[in-house]
Amino acid sequence: MRHYETTYILRPNLGEDQFKEIIDRTNAIVTDDDGTIVDVDQIGIRKLAYEIKKESQGYYVYMNYAAHGRTIKELERIFRIDDRLLRYLTIKLADAIDDSGINAVKEEIAAKAAAAEATDSEDPEKAEESTGKEETKEKESDE
Repeated sequence: MRHYETTYILRPNLGEDQFKEIIDRTNAIVTDDDGTIVDVDQIGIRKLAYEIKKESQGYYVYMNYAAHGRTIKELERIFRIDDRLLRYLTIKLADAIDDSGINAVKEEIAAKAAAAEATDSEDPEKAEESTGKEETKEKESDE
């Protein structure tokens, strides 16, 4: 299996039931073909940089998963047919991933979410300061 991420944008006027139905159907395509869902992030309604199909907003969904190539072909075929989707983008992150790699990615995502939650619970001024310090540390380690 390969490691992928797909971001897709739905029409904002669909309603929660249709959002859930599309997301569940997309997840089912991956899992029915022996794939594994690592993370699904429903980002929500955001303003688009430019109008797409006469829409200025869209409901963003990010999906991180491991699947076979044939799964991607089926997923994108369904996306092209469905008029409720405005755009989609699939990126291959790795050529091969096994169960231990999937678990490592899940742990990494959980750790980032916990760190973000801890930062959000702190004082907003401290959160801004800590974010700046982390960015500086990352830049220093890159050099």
